[in-house]
Amino acid sequence: MERLRDEIQGGVISRRQLRELHAEDHDIRRLVRNRELAVIHPGVYVNHTGNPTWGQRAWAAVLACWPAALTGRSALPKPPERGPIEVMVPMSRTVRAPDGVIVRRRARFDGYVDWAAFPPRQLLAEAAIDTAVDAGGVPEAFATLADLVQRKVIRPASLIEALGHRRRMPDRQLMVGLLEDLKAGACSVLEREYLRRVERAHGLPPGERQAADSIAGVSVERDVIYAAYGLVVELDGRAFHRSAAAWDADHARDLDAAVARNLRTVRLTYGQVLGAPCRTATRIGELLGRGGWPGEVTPCSDCSPDPD
Repeated sequence: MERLRDEIQGGVISRRQLRELHAEDHDIRRLVRNRELAVIHPGVYVNHTGNPTWGQRAWAAVLACWPAALTGRSALPKPPERGPIEVMVPMSRTVRAPDGVIVRRRARFDGYVDWAAFPPRQLLAEAAIDTAVDAGGVPEAFATLADLVQRKVIRPASLIEALGHRRRMPDRQLMVGLLEDLKAGACSVLEREYLRRVERAHGLPPGERQAADSIAGVSVERDVIYAAYGLVVELDGRAFHRSAAAWDADHARDLDAAVARNLRTVRLTYGQVLGAPCRTATRIGELLGRGGWPGEVTPCSDCSPDPD
């Protein structure tokens, strides 16, 4: 049993569990004195004296506040390696947070914990919504959810379902809009803002998002493609974080698309989408028109005459 618990909990164990294994207080003191155990939190130990891993810190936080579960960002895949561990306890309990731990009292506790996880954690969709709410702003909230969807960790439908239970959540309708945009295929903050501020706000035709394509034998995924009008829009929100080789490869694919498929590709940045959405919409409308789009760009409430 000791070996099984050591493997499951990463070498972390609580005083309560040691007592269940028939250890007396003097046995525990001896193990600490002999450096076979080291204290992480009062009443919680790890079986070495080095720096604990994130997983060990997570187990220690849960055991120190037991019954408890990881919550928020700490309950998501690939949580931050540094910073405090977030745990949740039922609303009926008041728990003093140990050093390096944030304790959140949750009304939605019973029935919303995956007790089979190691360590126990809040259900993924619930943790994602809580993390987005605490993100500090709409772009940050959307980025949190979009990252999970992009990595195929969770589906938009699961997030929408989780949100459906929260009738009194602040900015609930705004969050519904974010999730609907994700469901429509806008999978980054920049893509969402292009969808809202450029395409929808100015009456442009709906593009196909995250569309699989093949150019010169290379499979690619287009951010937005208006195939009927020969136009591809790529949203380069991370252009300055990419390597020169990747940047060159993108433009090589653009050139191949122009030659092989008669597809013109334009690449838009944050400045063009967030800073000048009306001017950008006008220019995209002109390109679509050259490709045969019969519509007209609709001015939005923020539009002003284009000086050009």
